[in-house]
Amino acid sequence: MIGSLRGSLVDKDPEGEVVLEVAGVGYRISVNPGTLVVLPEIGADVFMHVHHHIREGDQQLYGFATLAERKCFESVIGAHGVGPALALAVLATLPPDELRQAVATNDVDALCLVPGVGKKTAQRMVLELKNRLEISGFDSNEPDNDQQVASTALADVREALIQMGFGTEEVRRAVEGLEGDDTSMMLRSALQRLAAK
Repeated sequence: MIGSLRGSLVDKDPEGEVVLEVAGVGYRISVNPGTLVVLPEIGADVFMHVHHHIREGDQQLYGFATLAERKCFESVIGAHGVGPALALAVLATLPPDELRQAVATNDVDALCLVPGVGKKTAQRMVLELKNRLEISGFDSNEPDNDQQVASTALADVREALIQMGFGTEEVRRAVEGLEGDDTSMMLRSALQRLAAK
């Protein structure tokens, strides 16, 4: 089982695959957009945490810039009905800390931002990931009334931005760290952030 690789970066495909040459052998590795962005130029030395996924008749390597990302990926693919492609999409939308926060606070709407994840799948993932992810230190998974109002306001802001045509990554960045219970004020703040980019 391969857990990490260090070698020369031979190819970097914008679709999410890289080739890492280690001791004369080129390993094809699938990565999420976040990992792809932080990789250096072709020819540079690279260290990558790897998940070696083996199924009947097929093997695939998935690469990550950090150990936390790999561990989250392995937790997510352990959830019922979640394959590696969807797990990569989850991490592309919600980095490890944001994913843990979403699970700890039952933020189903955050998971619904992931392409291909509907409400029912997101609810099931939140339930299953509570036992798989390390979520101690994050806000309680039993929100009080104020937290529920704030969570609803945040969900409304996300939904409004999506309806306006903003992409998943833009929405995630726009609402990151937003707090409060006034939807219109929060939406205004999110739009100002988007306009400033």
